[in-house]
Parts: sequence; structure tokens; C-alpha cells
Amino acid sequence: MKILVINSGSSSIKFRVTDMSLSQANTGVLTSQCLLQGTFQGIGNGSSLEIAESEKILLQSKRDIDNHRQAFTWIFDSLSNLKQSGEMISDINTVEAVGHRIVHGGERFSDSTLIDEKVLQEIEQLNDLAPLHNPACVEGIHGTRSFLSDSIPMVAVFDTTFHHTLPVYAATYAIPHELAERHHIRRYGFHGIAHASLAKSYAYHTGTDLNEHRLITMQLGNGCSMTAIAFGKSVETSMGFTPSEGLMMGTRSGDLDPSIISYLAKMEQVSVMGVRGWLNENSGLLGVSGRTHDMRRLLQAANHEQDTRAKLAIDMFCYRIRKYLGAYLAVLGGTDAIVFGGGIGEAAPQIRTQICEGMEWCGLRLNEERNQLAVGLTPGSAAEISSDDADIAAYVIGTDEESWIASETGRCLMNNQHTKRATA
Repeated sequence: MKILVINSGSSSIKFRVTDMSLSQANTGVLTSQCLLQGTFQGIGNGSSLEIAESEKILLQSKRDIDNHRQAFTWIFDSLSNLKQSGEMISDINTVEAVGHRIVHGGERFSDSTLIDEKVLQEIEQLNDLAPLHNPACVEGIHGTRSFLSDSIPMVAVFDTTFHHTLPVYAATYAIPHELAERHHIRRYGFHGIAHASLAKSYAYHTGTDLNEHRLITMQLGNGCSMTAIAFGKSVETSMGFTPSEGLMMGTRSGDLDPSIISYLAKMEQVSVMGVRGWLNENSGLLGVSGRTHDMRRLLQAANHEQDTRAKLAIDMFCYRIRKYLGAYLAVLGGTDAIVFGGGIGEAAPQIRTQICEGMEWCGLRLNEERNQLAVGLTPGSAAEISSDDADIAAYVIGTDEESWIASETGRCLMNNQHTKRATA
């Protein structure tokens, strides 16, 4: 089955056409082969599009794009032109299903779900809970529908699904129970697709059963989160009701005293929504450094320009991750491995070193030579960076959300077919 995967972010879009099939051993395990892939980056700021097939780059282009709707039009028009010109072998019109990453599933969606009009409306109703992401995901659904036949099934794969196993005491906020119930306020957790992918890849590369391990996974990019995984299930995660809770991120503050919001609104004479904008779009690495949310540029500024604010931003970033790491060791009662993923987690050895500094007490020790070499990993590949005498293993793994989305799409469609046969 050919599946088109759409992974919409707040300012980027990744897409892939993958051929899913059952493994030759007929174990019911889905395997995939990438046929075509592409990346769109930079809505509103030097937008670029790259499309590749069989590791051959077919298109690299730049233009000004203001929103996700324009981005999807550009993507699908480019795919059509490449096919018509004969430069692209794959035919996007032959895909048999589409899998969409949806950031927030709320309480309503606890599993991957076939998209119909009712499901789409329910997803749109969750836009306020993830304003930077869910509207982009919805645009992906509309954009794909306008390009492909309405008869092609589409599946919503939710970032929150993996965290539905959080214990009640970990998912509940200490606010009046009636308010929480009335407004569906709880810790949902996010980046679930990425964390599930990292955990699955760890088990694959170590040749072990995920259900036998305690893991701490770190998805560190512009958005950052950590998850404690006990025997295959998420039991604690750093993001909460929205993706704003938890670690310090590229432009998000992460954890802070909630009274700061009303205080800033009063002192600066702005609305609560105005403060919310600051905390989501102008805080984190960008807010502290005053110059950028790009970790590469911050490291350059701190290491070679002696920029004290850049250094402070880096120190805060690593400190908060290490603080969460210690907490998750307590939650799990120890761990078998920690796993780094995401743009920063995969590409910044210095950050990994600083996070793990002083963690020898729990058996976490890095091999610096391995750590420095573990960069540029392809999606799904892995590199061990811990020392041979470490009690806790440390890995860098190329996050592969697209393969997970494709697998979930195939599983959802298979389950739906089985349900139809059973009720026929």
C-alpha cells in the first residue's frame, strides 16, 4: 500500500510517499520503503522547498510563502509538474491512503482515527489548545483533499495518543476538580509520535523487546520535550495541557510561575493573549539570548564571540533538561538508557555533553569520541555514545516520525477492515 505522509509543523512541512507491506515472516508487522520525500521550510521568512526521490534531489526552490495553504498549493503543484515533465518516477496520484500528523487529540482521540467530516470538525475544535500547530495540521488535510480524490482514506495520527497511558496522578493538575472536568483540563503530553519512534528504534537497534525496558527519551529541537517510558508505555512527559509546558525551548518559555502572566499583563498593559504570544513566540532560547533560537548560532556566539547572554541561554537549556532527567530517574526507579533525538539532540554533541555532565552518580557516562562522531544520522539510524563501563546506556537516534505515521496509518486501515468484516 502506497501511503502519503503529511507532517505539518508550525513553520515547516515534511512529506513522504512510502510503500507499506507486511513483513515476509507474515508476523503482522508493517515494513516500509520510502519512494519520495520532501521538506518545506520557512513560512513567511525565506520559504524553501526540496523534493527528492531515491536520494536524488529533483527540486530545490525558494519563494515567498505567507501561510500553510499557500505552502501546500506549492508542494502539490510542484509534484504534478515534476511528474508531467518526466523527472519524477513515482506518481503521487497512485497513493492509496494518507496519514496526517495531528498535534492535539484532546480527550476525544486516544488512537489513530479515520478522518471523516465529523472527525475533522472535532479536530478543528481543538485548535485553541495547540494554536501554533493544529491549524497547520488541518490545512494539511484540506490541502490534500483538494489535490487527491475524496475516495482515498485519510488517517489522523495524534501526538497525544502515546501519552494516554499517563497515570491519573501524573495527568491531573492540582486545580479545582470541577473546573478540570468542565473544561477538559489535564496533562495531554505531545511529541508522542517522536517519542514512540525513538523508543521503537532503540529496541530495534539493540535487538531487545521494548516492553522489557525503562527509557528516557528526549526530543530536542525548536520544540523540546522528554518522556519517561516504562515497559513500552509513557508514564510521565514534560509537555502538558499545551506544548508550552516543560523544558525551555527555541521560542517557548517552558515551566514558569503562572502568576507571571497576570503580572506582565498588568505591568505592560497588554492582554493575556499578548503575554501568551510572548511566552510562545519570543521566549526560550530566543528571549534569553536576545538574538536567535538557532542552537548552532548560539554555540558559535558563546564559544567564539564570548556572548554572555548566548552562554546563559545554553546553560539554562541544559540545566532544565538535566533537572528533568533526575526527576525521571526517580519516576522510573532508574533507567536502562537515555535517547537523544530531534534537531538539537541529534546534531549538537556539546549540548549532549553538558546535559550529561555530573551525572556519573547514576551511572551515566559518555564516551566523548563516540559523542562527537554521532552527528548527521539518517531517520531511524542509531549511535551509542555512552562509555563501555556506563550503567546507563546513551544513544543518539534519528527521529523518524514519518515511518511511525505511515505504520499507524496502515495499522488503522487494517483494523478498520477487520472491524467491517467482523460486523458484516
